[in-house]
This record gives sequence, C-alpha cells and structure tokens, in this order.
Amino acid sequence: MKNLICIVCPRGCRLTVDEENGYMVSGNQCARGQEYGKNEIQHPVRTVTTTMRIQSASMKLCPVRTEKPIPKGMMFDCINALNAITLKAPVKTGDIAFENILSTGVNVIVTRDILS
Repeated sequence: MKNLICIVCPRGCRLTVDEENGYMVSGNQCARGQEYGKNEIQHPVRTVTTTMRIQSASMKLCPVRTEKPIPKGMMFDCINALNAITLKAPVKTGDIAFENILSTGVNVIVTRDILS
C-alpha cells in the first residue's frame, strides 16, 4: 500500500493505493482523485516548467513549459536538454521552443512574450 496526497484539486485528499488489489484507491472525495491515485502509482507524469536562455532580448531567461505532462523519470533529462539550447528573440507565448522533447511527442512552449 502506498500513501499519497492528491494534487488534482485544493482539497488535498490523503489517498491510499493498494497495489496488490488492482490499484484500489481509497480516501478520495471525488472521481478525479481515484484516477490520480491509480495513475500516480502506475505511470507518474509531470508538466515541466523551467527557463531557457534567450539572446537578443532584454531578459536573459525565457520561461517555458511542456504542452502536456511527460513521464516523471524524464523530467531532469528534459531540463538538461533545454539548458543546452539558446532561443533567439523575439518569442511569443505559445511559440514552440523545442519540438518533440526526448522523443515523447510533447512540445516545449514559450510562456511569456519577449521582444528583441
């Protein structure tokens, strides 16, 4: 049995997931908690939020995030890959900063407009 705190909504339900009985989830107050508990044990994923260097801009760093969650075990590899890249200004919110990061099928997008 694993104990988790659900992060889907502000309630923060204390979940217990029984891996031996088909990933039965208890302690959730909504269906979203049930799904979160099961997925967190079987296939944990996270949205990566970080910054990338940017040149020809008033700022030195540009905030970015993955469009969709990626496997939790790939988070640091994703950040390291993005640290090796420098964007070129101008960029707009929603622009793709990196396509198909680590062959996950997920794009990394810019989250702030930055002018030259």
